[in-house]
Amino acid sequence: MKTRIAIIFGGKSAEHEVSARSASNIYHAVDRKKFDVILIGVDKAGVWHYNSIHSHTDFNVEEYFNSAIPVRIDNIENKPVLVDKNTHQVILSFDVVFPIIHGTFGEDGTLQGLLKSLNVPFVGPDVIGSAVCMDKDVTKRLLRDSGIPVADFITVYRNERHDISFGKVTEKLGLPVFVKPCNAGSSVGVSKVTDETSFTSAIDMAFKFDDKVLIEEAVTGKEVECGILGNDDLQVSVVGEIVPTKDFYSYEAKYIDAEGAKLRVPAEIDARIADEIRQTALKAFRVTCCKGMARVDFFLRNDQTYVLNELNTLPGFTEISMYPKVFESTGISYADLITQLVELALERHRQNNELQTTLKV
Repeated sequence: MKTRIAIIFGGKSAEHEVSARSASNIYHAVDRKKFDVILIGVDKAGVWHYNSIHSHTDFNVEEYFNSAIPVRIDNIENKPVLVDKNTHQVILSFDVVFPIIHGTFGEDGTLQGLLKSLNVPFVGPDVIGSAVCMDKDVTKRLLRDSGIPVADFITVYRNERHDISFGKVTEKLGLPVFVKPCNAGSSVGVSKVTDETSFTSAIDMAFKFDDKVLIEEAVTGKEVECGILGNDDLQVSVVGEIVPTKDFYSYEAKYIDAEGAKLRVPAEIDARIADEIRQTALKAFRVTCCKGMARVDFFLRNDQTYVLNELNTLPGFTEISMYPKVFESTGISYADLITQLVELALERHRQNNELQTTLKV
């Protein structure tokens, strides 16, 4: 019997549409000789839905939800199941979840906690790794204290909003700076600041998405990324390079606008530096308690020094996303990458259950 994968997509964050595109790509790339696959959609209000008709390549999100039924997931007799919320009848069972809800409520540990509480296997990092890497401030402090280079930064909480001045920021960080919500993914709410007027509007923008904001020095250099795959025995991909065609690698450039950036895989950088970046990525993956997968992003300066920018624990799987591309260049096809991610999820789930059994003895 084939393993059934439930891809959960959508969600309440600003990355709802991108999540749907990632889900569509994963759905059609899954090796059907090994797996069955279903799609579970979470609408922008947070309501879960199931639609059994989803054979078209780039499914229309609005059509999916318009003809779907509201559902919930449960675990009955140690088997994950999908339940009709209206009739309370079990629709079908599945074996593992591939969560591809980007951003808040999807990759911040919230969804992972729900799945773990139901004893449902899921792809990607566990609760702690997801929560840590979603918070840019916490991530940077952990990396910095582990000796991993990061860009200089200031963290501002909402109640400190009026205590931070443009002068204090520029005295410490210079100009330009980037202003970011601490807990929003994919460059959502991120602004580049070059003067006091843009600083004020950038702070206002960032606080629309979070109660904590990161102000970070601008690092001039190449944007390079690599992927990590594994639980304990880790594989790290070749290093790829982002070549933005605009001011910086924005949300649109990452996921929507194919002309917003060029992806150069492998990156045109010194082989020794590339290997050093890959080893630093592995260290960061462990420091932040990650499992399964992550995309690790760096800035490489002209003097060949670098800083780690962030770890993305649920990287995009759209047609212009870096994570699958760097692994394809490493020798792992899109379909095989999905297969390995699912196998890693099931492996970690077995290990966790064995540990719980041992603790009960």
